[in-house]
Amino acid sequence: MSAPIQWYPGHIAKAEKELSEQLKRVDVAIEVRDARIPLASHHPKMKYWVEGRSHLLVLNRMDMISSSERSQLLQWFNQQGRTVYFTDAQSGKGVQALLKAAQAAGDSVNQRRRSRGMLPRPVRAVVIGFPNVGKSALINRLLKRRVAESANRPGVTRQLRWIRISDQIELLDTPGILPPLLDDREAAIKLAICDDIGQAAYDCSLVAAAAIELLSELGVPLAERYGLDMQDPQIGSGMDFILTLAQSDRYAGNSDRVANQILHDFRKGRLGAIALEMPSLTSPILSGN
Repeated sequence: MSAPIQWYPGHIAKAEKELSEQLKRVDVAIEVRDARIPLASHHPKMKYWVEGRSHLLVLNRMDMISSSERSQLLQWFNQQGRTVYFTDAQSGKGVQALLKAAQAAGDSVNQRRRSRGMLPRPVRAVVIGFPNVGKSALINRLLKRRVAESANRPGVTRQLRWIRISDQIELLDTPGILPPLLDDREAAIKLAICDDIGQAAYDCSLVAAAAIELLSELGVPLAERYGLDMQDPQIGSGMDFILTLAQSDRYAGNSDRVANQILHDFRKGRLGAIALEMPSLTSPILSGN
């Protein structure tokens, strides 16, 4: 991709400032990442946001990666001494285990308060992550009712707000927060492929071309699915794939339509349950995880 992917609208800049102010009241940080890109969806400022409070790491969209990939991720994080909570916010899978962990963290907070002669209070938790990783859907599952606006596109939540889950827990819902500049080109492309940043931040055709090349490296049979001959000497790159497929009767020369279709198919799981990245079991954990 010729230029870095950037998306830093005003409401996110404002939300980041407000988040820094609200964190003074927070006991537990629930970090939500996309299970398909568990490293790329790690925010570089997370280590500052979770400092001094309990940190629960959630990999959402567990249904969109294979069971063997989940096992490998679980093993990798366990090697780093981290507990991971896999969830599928749409179906509610894994949400109860996360809720119990948040409640346990709250019990620890109130035990410390009692030891100082203070009265117990509801634990205050914040849900943080990139846009569209499923934070609002997860909050709705935790509450067992729809209170946080949720949609399958980035940027739906626009402001911070406190939501009471029960007498024991209060949650701070936050907008998806991106760094001002995504310096890691590979991570930025993966975020775009997974629809975890707004489409205004990137060229859809370039991202789809990158997706084709990445999925091909992972062994996904794209040519078979879309009826192309990968031995065709004209198909040497992801963009060649798009332009060749666009010449078919179905797409009538519309390469933008091809690019959107391929990204849509991946995002809906039509190409299979696929993690776009998988850390080596010998690689170190990211700073601040």
